[in-house]
Amino acid sequence: MNIYLLQVSWGVTIGVAVGALILLWIILYFIPIGLWFRAIISGVRISLLQLIVMRWRRVPPSAIVDALINATKAGLVLNSDQLEAHFLAGGNVRNVVMALISADKANIDLDFNSATAIDLAGRDVFEAVQMSVIPKVIETPPVTAVAKDGIQLIAKARVTVRANIRQLVGGAGEETVLARVGEGVVSSIGSADSHKAVLENPDIISKTVLKKGLDSGTAFEILSIDIADVDIGKNIGAELQTDQAEADKNIAQAKAEERRAMAIAEEQEMKAKAQEARAKVIEAEAEVPMAISEAFRAGNLGLMDYYRMKNIQADTDMRDSISEPKEGGKDDDDKKKK
Repeated sequence: MNIYLLQVSWGVTIGVAVGALILLWIILYFIPIGLWFRAIISGVRISLLQLIVMRWRRVPPSAIVDALINATKAGLVLNSDQLEAHFLAGGNVRNVVMALISADKANIDLDFNSATAIDLAGRDVFEAVQMSVIPKVIETPPVTAVAKDGIQLIAKARVTVRANIRQLVGGAGEETVLARVGEGVVSSIGSADSHKAVLENPDIISKTVLKKGLDSGTAFEILSIDIADVDIGKNIGAELQTDQAEADKNIAQAKAEERRAMAIAEEQEMKAKAQEARAKVIEAEAEVPMAISEAFRAGNLGLMDYYRMKNIQADTDMRDSISEPKEGGKDDDDKKKK
């Protein structure tokens, strides 16, 4: 019995201890005394009730207190309501405070409202301030352009930029700067009379591009544009001339083929006409005996006239046979010798 009572008393004691620990944790969670004490000794004036209310608003008190401590130690005057409102709006409190501290140390004009606006716009305000202090170098992809002499050049440029704090909200990003620089490089190379001039003085490109004010409307300020590399590509002018010549040749061949087809068609048409004429001649020759017979019957042709016509025809046939070269004769021998 005593052992049972002893076990029960030990169980009750352990339960009470565990309950007390849980209750203490809940009290310390909603009443962050340690955090309040750390803020007081750091020179941040904030009440314990404010920390409790932050917990109820689902705002982590440690994030607000740490930000206030950093700002106070850097000599900035901020209050918890501003930081709490920015956190509830979805902003990054730590980045905003670090950006304000960096801007203050670098003598950059940046107030709290501007910093929170930049942060809520989706940009890293702390990185932007660092880029204002330490410029960033961005490299363009290879830009291909053709000079007036038809030679293709491939150029790469390094653009040194720094953040423009005043235009971070609503200003264009790096992609726009790279696109504008690439367009300027293409325009500069395209306006050059010869690719040799570009190879001799690549700074012509950078000077021409810088004059165009490519950073207007962007979140950056272009400090310099340096041509890192220029390579020679294809001879586009020669390729175009070759393609044009090939196209002209194909057109000429097509026209010649058209003329040949028309000539063949005309030849076939003439052959058809010749066959038609021969048929008419044969038809006419077939009607000659009938006409002679009709002339005999009508008395328009006498027997002596008929014999005279036959003699003339025989003489004509003889002359034709004499004028034709004989096979194996002298004419054939001459042809063989030739």
